[in-house]
Amino acid sequence: MAALRGKTLFITGASRGIGKAIGLRAARDGANVVIAAKTAEPNSKLPGTIYTAAKEIEAAGGKALPLIVDIRFEDQIQAAVAKTVATFGSIDILVNNASAIFLAGTVETPMKRFDLMHQINTRGTFACSQACIPHLKQADNPHILNLSPPLNLDPRWFAPHLAYTMAKYGMSLCVLGMSEELRHDGIAVNALWPRTPIATAAVQNLLGGEATIRGSRKPEIVADAAHVILTKESGTCTGNFFIDDEVLAKAGVTDFDQYACAPGTPLLKDFFM
Repeated sequence: MAALRGKTLFITGASRGIGKAIGLRAARDGANVVIAAKTAEPNSKLPGTIYTAAKEIEAAGGKALPLIVDIRFEDQIQAAVAKTVATFGSIDILVNNASAIFLAGTVETPMKRFDLMHQINTRGTFACSQACIPHLKQADNPHILNLSPPLNLDPRWFAPHLAYTMAKYGMSLCVLGMSEELRHDGIAVNALWPRTPIATAAVQNLLGGEATIRGSRKPEIVADAAHVILTKESGTCTGNFFIDDEVLAKAGVTDFDQYACAPGTPLLKDFFM
């Protein structure tokens, strides 16, 4: 029996990239996947919408619920959670994947960008978790998984892009705090981060284009690692800051070339690694 069959995953930012890949992996088990994202209309620079992602998830064997959600707004989150429970009866897993990035120094970072990153990354993660926790408490083997880095106070991760680091580390601090807070409720709260850049639209558009893509891995490596984590017993797997290839290596994966965008090309290291 597929491990996530019948489970309901609420995934933020799942219209493309890593979020969609996690949804597709769960769909192959026969899971219910909520695509909670903003993109409802096609964009030439950002391929994919909540509706195209829903079609892919259905084709992969899952049930999809595409919902237009801007996680900066609590009312939209609450409405999406209510619609999820009305449609599928429960929420078993929350994946906080939605994120905003702007890489610049302190003086060069407009406050509008600062606010956007903190509203989506830290505040959005907190708000989605807050809305889902009452339902996760009723679930069998409930998980929260944040796509955020291991906490490391080395100044080199702060100096070049302080605002972005603060916003991503806010997501990781949610793992640190909520894993302990929710331990007695049996809700696992973990973080997952890639060792290399992942070939997404954000990497293509913002982080060096084709040269960076060649040194990146495919979103499927994060999706496969997430699947390993989300199928673990929640009561014995919480408060961890996982790295994608370490998770898979421990699960017995030996062929990592399958995830390379350009096999044979030296891999780059992602931020915070």
